[in-house]
Amino acid sequence: PLAFQADLIERARADRKRIVLPEPDDDRVLQAAAQVLAAGIADITFVGDADYVATRAGELGLDLSAAQVVSVGDPAYLERYAEEFARLRAKKGVTLEQAREKVTDVSYFGTMMVHMGDADGMVSGAAHTTAHTIVPSFQIIKTAPGVSVVSSIFLMAMKDRVWAFGDCAVNPNPTPEQLADIAVTSARTAAQFGVTPRVAMLSYSTGTSGAGPDVDAVVEATRLAREKAPELAIEGPIQFDAAVDAAVASKKLPGSDVAGKATVFVFPSLEAGNIGYKAVQRSSGAVAVGPVLQGLNKPVNDLSRGALVEDIVNTVALTAVQAQG
Repeated sequence: PLAFQADLIERARADRKRIVLPEPDDDRVLQAAAQVLAAGIADITFVGDADYVATRAGELGLDLSAAQVVSVGDPAYLERYAEEFARLRAKKGVTLEQAREKVTDVSYFGTMMVHMGDADGMVSGAAHTTAHTIVPSFQIIKTAPGVSVVSSIFLMAMKDRVWAFGDCAVNPNPTPEQLADIAVTSARTAAQFGVTPRVAMLSYSTGTSGAGPDVDAVVEATRLAREKAPELAIEGPIQFDAAVDAAVASKKLPGSDVAGKATVFVFPSLEAGNIGYKAVQRSSGAVAVGPVLQGLNKPVNDLSRGALVEDIVNTVALTAVQAQG
């Protein structure tokens, strides 16, 4: 886990990006930002009150002098953002006046900064709900070309390897088309973090050993994923043991490029994925980094409201790496 963390920070430092943090009223966010700046991981913009940030940084003994602080009422941004938001949401009947009001919400303002190129990515959620953090990105940044669904992975950092688990946080019951999308996007995200993607489309059945609507959905998703990304090694349906254990793989799927050595695991549902990542995290001592949101045009990531300072630093670093493309 420590090696993965060090690698993540090195990757972020190699091509420094600007990350917007719209929650400077949370001390953890200020503490994390100070560490990010001191380590040269990313440049930081806060959305908030400059006097408050300076005063609170002083009280906490933090050096945030290198951070930019932008107020939601700043005329240099507000009008530009309101006009663009009104344009984006014109079909929904949003007026310029309504847009002005909307973009003064810190989540919308931060997301507009990313959309307009004033920042490269956003990290929020220490003091806001997941919906408050990510809904603006669906409305403003939108999905990347060729991607139909925003999804997520957890990077499971263990002693000797890193696995990617998707989707454990966003889509409850993905269709075969969405599952195929999640597989291809997860493989690409994993590769950004130095994981060689070998994709296992998980099921309770391996190969042709089982039948039923759930297995059929994974069969179809595997076919579509291979069609979308013929260059990727994708296997499915496959059980977890056959995906990770070479001895089981040699019996159940001899000759597979993925079986026994999978690195990217695509769960058939949110329920399975959430249980799966927590089971591995708690039983193996893996550090679960994420959820990493994927499929957006530009990166936005959500923090858990119980996030530790270290979690925020890691999330800023991985958002910066995503922004490198």
